[in-house]
Amino acid sequence: MNEITSTGPPPKLAPAELKAEQARTLAAPRRRYAPAARILFALLDLLYGRPRTLSKFKVLEVVARVPYQAWEHVAYVAVTHRYSRPLFARRIFERVHESRDQQDNEQWHLLILEELVEASGKREGFLRFRVAPQALAFAYYHLSWLLYALKPRWSYELNADFEDHAEHEYALFVQENPEFEATPYDGMFAEEYGRFESVADLFRQIGHDERVHKLESLARMHEPRFT
Repeated sequence: MNEITSTGPPPKLAPAELKAEQARTLAAPRRRYAPAARILFALLDLLYGRPRTLSKFKVLEVVARVPYQAWEHVAYVAVTHRYSRPLFARRIFERVHESRDQQDNEQWHLLILEELVEASGKREGFLRFRVAPQALAFAYYHLSWLLYALKPRWSYELNADFEDHAEHEYALFVQENPEFEATPYDGMFAEEYGRFESVADLFRQIGHDERVHKLESLARMHEPRFT
């Protein structure tokens, strides 16, 4: 997948496609991350360690939702000021729906990670895994909002960095845990998000979702802001 031509939830791929897309991610270089993204990733490593774990990915998904929340809020405000221009207002409202779809997709990721962490029996500290992620999300929300207000491209570019990082991290996580291939997945959110033959395919799908979000952000970088 090299471009995004439509909105809506990311497509669900077949097992063979998921393996091919994971291989494509592993073979692709990471983006040249902006300073703000590098600081965020370094902070996540500092707080949660460099190893890739279910708990760390859960924190990643807490943060991943907030740019879409920020853009949705900006779009709603813009609609209230531009409703006298119906065609322009409709285009803005289409962005609201797009941001909602992206946010909902990230929410499913979070719920699935929460379920897997709970099933693993791992105990998480309240401050590190409840308070700190919310603080990170709060700061990231306002940074995304501010960058969008100043220049939409900056906010989209930061999100593309974040999603590119997540895409590569999920691909590496599957590679590092070959036992995932033999671990079936039929969790409580399978009906809504999708059913997969293995936990490996589940994470491959989530990683592909992140690539789709990255490409959507890159496609929006040259659009004018609504405010």
